[in-house]
Amino acid sequence: MKTTVAAKSASGLIDQRIAELGDWRGAMLALVRRVIHEADPEVVEEWKWRGVPVWSHDGIICTGETYKKVVKLTFARGAALDDVAGLFNSSLDGNVRRALDIQEGETLDEAGLKGLVRAAVALNVGKKKRKG
Repeated sequence: MKTTVAAKSASGLIDQRIAELGDWRGAMLALVRRVIHEADPEVVEEWKWRGVPVWSHDGIICTGETYKKVVKLTFARGAALDDVAGLFNSSLDGNVRRALDIQEGETLDEAGLKGLVRAAVALNVGKKKRKG
């Protein structure tokens, strides 16, 4: 992970959110975070929109929102990703974003999530190279 001041602050805020939740949602957010870091060791953590964890690499990869009944991972450019594992189950009608809603008791497909993260990073990096 890049060690910018903003990233350190965001990482601390994400740590705090996980601890504050104190239930299955905190545990799932921590698991998702670990998988994202394993998939992309250069990922940058951000804290945006008044309390939303964001993972970026040359652009937003995904956000990690927590609601009463789901942990929602929204991929900023998810409609352009090949969801080989079939993880996307929310926001399927949009032209840009796709989301994965994880409910209590569900098992996370870690390999599938890593694949999505890596695909999102490749898409972001490719977009940056085309502009530059």
